[in-house]
Amino acid sequence: MLMTVAVDKEEYDGLRAQVEHQAKEIEQLHSQPHLLREQVQLARYNRFAASSERSSTAQTQLHLFDEPETEADPEQPEPDVETITYKRKKRAGRRPELEGLPVERVEYRLPSEEQICPSCQGPLHEMSTEVRREFKVVPIQMVIVEHVQHLYACRACEKGQETTPIVKAPMPRPLQSGSLASPSAVSHLMARKFQQGLPLYRQEQEFATLGIRLSRQTMANWILHSSQTYLERIYERLHEDLVSRRYLHADETTVQVLHEPGRRAEQTLYMWLYRSGRDGPKVVLYDYEQTRQAAHPRRFLSGFEGYLHVDGYAGYHDLPGVKLVGCWAHARRKFDEAVKALPAKRRAGQTAAEEGLAHCNRLFGIERRIGDASPEVRRRVREADSAKALTEFRAWLEASEKEVLPQSVLGRAVNYCLTQWPKLTAFLEDGNLELDNNAAERAIKPFVIGRKSWLFANTPRGARASAVVYSLVETAKENGLDPQRYLEHVLTRLPNLGPDDMAGLEQLLPWSDALPQEVRGRR
Repeated sequence: MLMTVAVDKEEYDGLRAQVEHQAKEIEQLHSQPHLLREQVQLARYNRFAASSERSSTAQTQLHLFDEPETEADPEQPEPDVETITYKRKKRAGRRPELEGLPVERVEYRLPSEEQICPSCQGPLHEMSTEVRREFKVVPIQMVIVEHVQHLYACRACEKGQETTPIVKAPMPRPLQSGSLASPSAVSHLMARKFQQGLPLYRQEQEFATLGIRLSRQTMANWILHSSQTYLERIYERLHEDLVSRRYLHADETTVQVLHEPGRRAEQTLYMWLYRSGRDGPKVVLYDYEQTRQAAHPRRFLSGFEGYLHVDGYAGYHDLPGVKLVGCWAHARRKFDEAVKALPAKRRAGQTAAEEGLAHCNRLFGIERRIGDASPEVRRRVREADSAKALTEFRAWLEASEKEVLPQSVLGRAVNYCLTQWPKLTAFLEDGNLELDNNAAERAIKPFVIGRKSWLFANTPRGARASAVVYSLVETAKENGLDPQRYLEHVLTRLPNLGPDDMAGLEQLLPWSDALPQEVRGRR
């Protein structure tokens, strides 16, 4: 026989809330093993599998010591090394890749006594020549340049006047007074470290093998002085140009500085990256700061009004006069991680993670079609095709949000897209905008790679100097210049340029038509 127990509404609501709470706790406990398996699978994949985000899983990992084997192509022709005779012409379409390099000619002749026909023993005459070309690498050389300034005096004044005027022949000012530093030497050190990632201690060892004693402390002093005294003038002018643009990209990465006041040596500090978009010549600037606080982009971008491409970091929010443009590469990466977090047996069929990845790939496919089109064409295609793809993706995201575990890798990917949606769809507004922030990631990558070699900066002044030199190196590369030759040209001109000579400074900018031809990189 059933018994009826009277319970008032307040007690009933309390019991119901308790049951619902316990049900949620049970659901979370049941999901914990699944979430942990995902984390282990993703960590294992990131450690042992290929790092590429391409959809194909049949990628082979490139190892440093496998490069000669993996990169070799026996069918690839050597650059312009074919044998040339008076009868044979080069094949059409073969462009000489050695053009512009100096040529050292070595000739091989038979001694006169050996110029005898092996058949009839008659004399031989020179019929033609065959030429074989090869690269020759000449080791670095150091040369001491003596600047001899001649002084002139007046004989008549020496005899009849109390004072004799001394006239000096004009001579350019040195890069650093009382130092052996020269524009060519300092630009060489800068290019080796900031372009090629060779730290100063290894350059010190390299010089030692040539019998040259040049300490890393001396090299560091040269770089620091040149950056602070001269290159910062170019940097500040580039900064003015950057904030006057309408389309920018931003990113940030960590850096370790040993002697930052008030900070422990092991604490994390930051190198911020800002670069221009499609409007005007390319500008890439690094900015060293102690923290990742929002105050730093607010200060650096003071005066900028326009679109800023960023990832999902909240430090860029609420910049006055700035509209943020989200990065679909970050969104796609999260779905790619969700696919990789699945057990191998579950990747065989179509999964929700792969559906999300396919939606992202659809957007990137549209962008590949219109990559070189005009901004107006890009905007029209996006309004027609990308907008439709986004509508369908949004519906899929909202449906998936109700079905996936919020803390799972896929759940975080879905949540990222929904919370970032206004920024992720901002690219529809203007054909000059990009679908992703890869331009900033590519620009900051040289610093990240170089950091693996030199590991840390010693002082804040050194970190600031590094930011300035990296900025000029990367901006020079973006504008088709040879960074070392450009730095040498700038360091040659700036010591003799007055502080108010703005016209002269304009001629040193990386896009100036006044730059000499030898500064421009080989094509």
